Amino acid sequence: MPPVQSVPVFLKYRGKIALGVPFASLPGMRLPRLQLFELEDLAWFPRFIRDLATDYLRFMETRFHLHAPMVPLLKQAIEDAHQDRLVDLCSGGGGPVPSLLAELNVDGLSLQWTLTDKFPNLHAMSHLAALHPAHIRFRSDPIDATCVPADLPGLRTMFNAFHHFAPAAACAVLQNAVQTGQPISIFEIPERTFPMLLPFFFTTLFVWLATPFIRPLKLSRLLFTYLVPLVPLTCWWDGLVSAMRAYTQDEMLALTHGLNSFSWRAGCVSTPGSQAHVTYLRGIPFGNK
Repeated sequence: MPPVQSVPVFLKYRGKIALGVPFASLPGMRLPRLQLFELEDLAWFPRFIRDLATDYLRFMETRFHLHAPMVPLLKQAIEDAHQDRLVDLCSGGGGPVPSLLAELNVDGLSLQWTLTDKFPNLHAMSHLAALHPAHIRFRSDPIDATCVPADLPGLRTMFNAFHHFAPAAACAVLQNAVQTGQPISIFEIPERTFPMLLPFFFTTLFVWLATPFIRPLKLSRLLFTYLVPLVPLTCWWDGLVSAMRAYTQDEMLALTHGLNSFSWRAGCVSTPGSQAHVTYLRGIPFGNK
């Protein structure tokens, strides 16, 4: 892999030059990256709708084992970083953390994971902590991934959330990890390609079909899915925007330009049985490896 310094580092964003790469010219990328807004990122957006939407995302990830390609990558990052404490950023409803925890435990890794979010889904987080009291904790206060408190040391993880950050904010997430000397491992399923964009047009149908199987089956979930369809519409819009905001591996690597005290690695791996991929970025302090 070429050194980070050799990666192009110019990106035109809202008329300004910022850290990144020439998105439209990347091989195989037919769609330019658009920094649109997701409803769940908005402070005024109703918390209970956000929580119901993240519950759906956690269910789909678990049901279809979307975390599978992440297991060996995360295991390697844990071993290279010499860490058994992990801090999950932008956790939402918990995402793949319980599934990854179980599979890594089979591999002999006993881990302690702390879930955090700027808008924490406290019901989901407390439920997971109750199910895994020895391995999962959570922070109830808002945690900004660009400024993680010093009392949260450990390997930082982020699953399907890095695309929420515009280039400058994405750089701040990485810079904060470097400044505090904490390793970081980022995984993204959204892709800016036509084949991966098309399924999002059917998101409302998927939410309607999945809802009866999501636990706990609450009255509010049924009400705001079928009678007042705010949850499927939120998932539909945010899903489309996620795909349009997604970073490629080259773009991720370019964001690390100048962060030379870490060893950075980016890549893209296939998800078995589908056309989907997991794009990842890993940063480990040189002294840790």
